[in-house]
Amino acid sequence: MPHTSLDTSDAAELAEMLQFLSDWLAADPPHLDASLTRFVGHPAHDTSQLQADLHRFAFLLGADNGDHLFGDQPTR
Repeated sequence: MPHTSLDTSDAAELAEMLQFLSDWLAADPPHLDASLTRFVGHPAHDTSQLQADLHRFAFLLGADNGDHLFGDQPTR
């Protein structure tokens, strides 16, 4: 796999956009689920799955502690 680097400020801005989109999806799930289903053409991918993807990408960029992915982790 080729190595790709991303400037820290660009990664932070991208993570903010991912969080913004996730928050927007959480604002009105019934309407946005219906809209996404119409757009995708199949109900197999809904807003909760899309939100999980957005949280995972934000985590990979280092902007999230993973609570949305792993739940609260016990501290050691």
